[in-house]
Amino acid sequence: MSFTEDERERYARHIVLREVGGPGQQKLKRARVLCIGAGGLGAPLVQYLAAAGVGTLGLVDDDTVSLSNLQRQVLHGTPDVGRPKVDSAADAVARLNPHVSVERHAMRFGPDNAARLVAEYDIVADGSDNFATRYAVADACLAARRPLVTAALGPFDGSLTTIRGHERGPDGTFNPTYRCLFPSPPPPGSIPACAEAGVLGALAGVLGAMMAMEVIREIVGFGEGLVGRLLMVDARSMRFETVAYGRDPATPLPGVG
Repeated sequence: MSFTEDERERYARHIVLREVGGPGQQKLKRARVLCIGAGGLGAPLVQYLAAAGVGTLGLVDDDTVSLSNLQRQVLHGTPDVGRPKVDSAADAVARLNPHVSVERHAMRFGPDNAARLVAEYDIVADGSDNFATRYAVADACLAARRPLVTAALGPFDGSLTTIRGHERGPDGTFNPTYRCLFPSPPPPGSIPACAEAGVLGALAGVLGAMMAMEVIREIVGFGEGLVGRLLMVDARSMRFETVAYGRDPATPLPGVG
């Protein structure tokens, strides 16, 4: 798989990086990434993955663009209000990088389509805004043996980690799963929705861009990833902290080992 002259110039700043280079950029071009959500986290995630030259992006979202989205969902613009987010996002990707193919899935990710969607891609990036979807994505990735980069937003805080629960770590034990980190969802109603609690718009950009960086690192294979580490961001104090977590032997591993 060779690069066109346009691609060589477009990705020149990646290709000169020792950690990426031509081989790493080829990996990005061959990669298929499933992005869950084209909203606050998904918007910057999709932008940076497209700019980086990820060959195929699958976009899963059943929502339409609303005016209140535009304070943080920078992939969309005022003329897109009322349009399906997957259509608006696909048009934005086409404007940014015509070498990237977009596969639109205008649907809600759930048990009925989880296995089929995840199986079609190499890696999954989850920027969904509810626990039911996060658990469904994590379980599907574990069963399909796909790496998962997952993030969550609060009003002034966020978190990010990478899950490879289907693989063993250096000590020979399985890496932790999403359920090792979050064994069960919080009680219904205990965490207010974004419409009630609000969210700092630029924070979504920070976390979404960091998701993209983690996906790129997972594809290319450089640096120390976030497997077994939860990165937490506090926008009030501009503090970044990383907490280690491990495999819980009591957590079931469906279809693994």
